[in-house]
Parts: sequence; structure tokens; C-alpha cells
Amino acid sequence: MATEAKTPAPRDLTGTKIGVVTSDKRDKTRAVAVDFQVRHPKYGKYLKRSTVFHVHDEKNESKLGDRVEIANCRPISKTKSWRLIKVVERTAGQLEHKTEIETK
Repeated sequence: MATEAKTPAPRDLTGTKIGVVTSDKRDKTRAVAVDFQVRHPKYGKYLKRSTVFHVHDEKNESKLGDRVEIANCRPISKTKSWRLIKVVERTAGQLEHKTEIETK
């Protein structure tokens, strides 16, 4: 009698977020900024806030400026506990990093 190995059902993705890649300099790691709004406790005005997540990108498929969907996962390194699900929207042109210091 042959026993068939049961494959675990894929987990539902809960807590996915959509953000913009702000850095693609490291291998298999992206910095993704996720924007959100929070209401001020006293004045009631909505304020724009942003959080930067370090995301694991196994195939290096996302580039600077792309909109990506990320999901929470087990810790991969000290700061990296998110993984790339898919690239939602690609950037039209090639963006450059702003690392030069202008001198006058």
C-alpha cells in the first residue's frame, strides 16, 4: 500500500502591503516605502506618514521606482522579514540614485 505525501496547502497572504522601491543597491534586498495616513489625535487632521521595509527579492526582479506588493514572512536577517510577492507596476524610465553631493 503506497502512502501519498500530503503537500501543505498554500497559506493565505494576510497583511500584504503595496509600496514603492526606494533602493535596489543590495543583492536580493530592496528598501520599499509604504505610505499611509494617520489621524491626528487632537486636531483630527490626516497626516501623511511613511514606513520603510527591507524586502527579500530572490530573483532581483524589482528596480528603483517600481510599485511592488510585499508580504510578511519569517525573519531572513536582522532587519529583513518581508518578501516580494509581485511587481504591480514597472517604472517607465530608468531612475538614478541620488548619492552625489553637489558642490558650489
